Amino acid sequence: LDELRDGLGMSTLAASVLTTLPVLSFATIGALAPRLARGVGIHRLTLLALVAVTVGLATRAVVHQPIVFLLLSFLSLSGMAAANVLLPSLVKAHFPDRIGQLTAVYSTALAIGLTGASVLTVPIAKIGGGDLDWRRGLFVWAVLGAVAVVPWLGLVRRDQAPTEAGTHLSMAAIARTRLGWVMAIFFGLQSLQAYSVFGWLAQVYRDAGFSATTAGLLLGIVTGISIPGSTVIPLLAARMPNQTAIVIALMVCYPIAYVGLLVAPDTVPWLWALVLGIGLCTFPLILTQIGLRSRTAEGTAALSGFTQSIGYLIAVVGPFGIGALYDATGGWTVPLLVLLVLALPQLVVALVAARPAYVEDELPARR
Repeated sequence: LDELRDGLGMSTLAASVLTTLPVLSFATIGALAPRLARGVGIHRLTLLALVAVTVGLATRAVVHQPIVFLLLSFLSLSGMAAANVLLPSLVKAHFPDRIGQLTAVYSTALAIGLTGASVLTVPIAKIGGGDLDWRRGLFVWAVLGAVAVVPWLGLVRRDQAPTEAGTHLSMAAIARTRLGWVMAIFFGLQSLQAYSVFGWLAQVYRDAGFSATTAGLLLGIVTGISIPGSTVIPLLAARMPNQTAIVIALMVCYPIAYVGLLVAPDTVPWLWALVLGIGLCTFPLILTQIGLRSRTAEGTAALSGFTQSIGYLIAVVGPFGIGALYDATGGWTVPLLVLLVLALPQLVVALVAARPAYVEDELPARR
């Protein structure tokens, strides 16, 4: 970020906007994805989303104006947000009997992408020696977007009708269901935890006396453990009508990790990172549940859009709030205690979401 700001002459305010764009785009554009899919078709919209990702990532790496960089970043993030909402619906439409397996595949890909981008961007930017070329480090990810576009060119033929289903199930209808709000709050609280950890855990370890390299490696443990977690948890969740056992096994990790970081952050730092990473595997769990808590692909799309848009609005409070508490108190005791306390309501809604139910059954017309 420092090199990017220097290269573009970006102000502190613009940099703050940039770091906020991911959550804001997921909360806003993600909310529009189900309606757009009904209008143009779910496969066409996925293709358009990938084109937006590719064009945004490629062109922002060559511009010189901060405002243009922000707009192009928002374009690429909007494509990611739309595709993220559509994926559970695509799994439901194409593989209704293999939700666990396919969710495991794509959530594992997300985890690999997260870890890979974190680890490889700077080395790629330093290829050839000399100063860090941040433009090359950002541009390379547009290549993956272009590759991802190719198979979807053959899938747009499946969108023959204006909508994938015979009814128009909107997010407003989901907002009138108890299950919709339970899923949204669960998604929001787990995302709040995740964004707070990704944003501040390295600093927690730095303040405990570790070097920047070690702190980064410890954060890498948190993100890395999500790779096997994203493979196993969706498979287990899809085989269990009630996922209460999985919820308890994951949620018990939060107090263990946070108490460890509070009491002895420098004693077995790798253990606290490992346990916390396991706890954050509530993400692939709720992705699987979105498909399991709806009867149709359209219901999945509406539930996914509502869950993620409301959830990301909740999540945006996390990294900012934790940073503000750290600045106000001058330490990590209060911020970590707040995250520990927030794990309790997350457990409550997670247990409710774990019970077998279908969001369509709670709609007034269905009742």
